[in-house]
Amino acid sequence: MRSLLWPIAAAAAGLVYASVYEVRAFTLRRVTVPVLAPGSQPLKVLHLSDTHMTPGQFTKQQWLRGLAELEPDLIINTGDNLAHLDAVPSVLAAYGGLLDVPGAFVFGSNDYFSPAPKNPVNYLRGGTGGGSERTRDLPFNELRHAFEQRGWTDLTNRHASFVVKGRRLAFVGVDDPHLNFDVLDEVVADPEADLAIGVAHAPYLRVLDRWNSLGYPLIMAGHTHGGQLRLPYYGALVTNCDLDRARARGLHQHRVEGHDPSWLHVSAGLGTSPFAPVRFACRPEATLLTLTEIDSPGSLA
Repeated sequence: MRSLLWPIAAAAAGLVYASVYEVRAFTLRRVTVPVLAPGSQPLKVLHLSDTHMTPGQFTKQQWLRGLAELEPDLIINTGDNLAHLDAVPSVLAAYGGLLDVPGAFVFGSNDYFSPAPKNPVNYLRGGTGGGSERTRDLPFNELRHAFEQRGWTDLTNRHASFVVKGRRLAFVGVDDPHLNFDVLDEVVADPEADLAIGVAHAPYLRVLDRWNSLGYPLIMAGHTHGGQLRLPYYGALVTNCDLDRARARGLHQHRVEGHDPSWLHVSAGLGTSPFAPVRFACRPEATLLTLTEIDSPGSLA
């Protein structure tokens, strides 16, 4: 009997750790990405993703507001900001002064649809993708308007360009590939831009392959939650998309045969579904990417 108690106690302790401590252990990651022309000054890009905000998450909101002290040059938001019908004011208050920094964003499924319970077995078998027949009940248009009013650029199945610290940046973005809402075109990266960046919520291979083949040096995504549950020496259990587990979070490379590699940054995100409020060996995070000269060393995750 005693031999059975130890595994039960260990499992209970792990659940308490994952649901009480780690899910609130917000962490700032820092990586270096060599994508700028020789002689360029560094550019600081703050990557926010998967906030999954509800009005009562005051600790998360306070931590996010503090990121403005980093003085980033650019914000990239890869979606899933909302987890409640009344969360827009909380999201805007949490982002605070970051909304005054040049930024670009796409939405994820959880900006459109209220959270719902999911069968964890189906999730662990490979995810919950595909289009949704549900009504888009979350106030995503209100959030879109608020972001645009503060100067952030909507990249939902769009191209855009703007100047940051004297550098012209070109962007391509898609609506959430996890819902098959993405529209991929054949527009190559702008050769006149100092840097071209692809932005998606979910890092599906069809999107990564297309943008790598079209010459985008940097691609940014979220969605995976870094696996949300990770095991020592094994890593993420799943990615909830067709990206391999080894690249569930952090900075890596992506390459289609015959093309130069693109840098890929996947954020493990800041939140969880209200119906699965646990993280294990995968702290909630935001990442400050320092973009440097192309011949300088990068920091792989």
